[in-house]
Amino acid sequence: MRKYSYLILWLMLSILLFTACATQSAGNITNPPGFWHGLFHGFIILFSFIASLFSDYEIYAFPNSGGWYNFGFLIGVMMFWGGGGASSKRRK
Repeated sequence: MRKYSYLILWLMLSILLFTACATQSAGNITNPPGFWHGLFHGFIILFSFIASLFSDYEIYAFPNSGGWYNFGFLIGVMMFWGGGGASSKRRK
C-alpha cells in the first residue's frame, strides 16, 4: 500500500510540474472552433501529441467556443481510446 502512495504522490507532483510550463496563445478569433472541431481534435489526439513533441503544435484549440468544444473533445478521445466500455465487461 505504501508503494502505491509514493507512486501516486510522484505522479501528482509530475503533473503539477509539467502543467506549470503550459502556455496558451491568446488571439482574437471571430469564429472559434466548436463541437465538430473538438470531436476531430479529440479523435486525433495521439497523432497531435506526437506532433507536439517535435514542433510548436498544440493538441487543444485555444481559444475555443467553450463547453461544446470540450464536450466534442471528450467524445472524440473516448471514441479513439475506447471509452472504458471494454473494462466493464463481466467475465463468465
